[in-house]
Amino acid sequence: MNGMEWMGKWMVFLGLALAAIGGLIWLMGRFAGMGDFPGTLRIERPGFTCVVPILGSIILSLLLTIILNIIVRLLK
Repeated sequence: MNGMEWMGKWMVFLGLALAAIGGLIWLMGRFAGMGDFPGTLRIERPGFTCVVPILGSIILSLLLTIILNIIVRLLK
């Protein structure tokens, strides 16, 4: 298989996977209470709001690590 063809197929696959993950995160954000995890830092000032979802980031990181490990093991 040509090197560029292989790289092109992987880029399409990764793009579709990223779009699917983004869609899931977008849908999860529409459910009530998803942004109110314990461990979410919220800084509100007049005209400024900053939300740092620490626990949500940890959970998302663990899920993505598990999913990517499963994908890599299936491809080998």
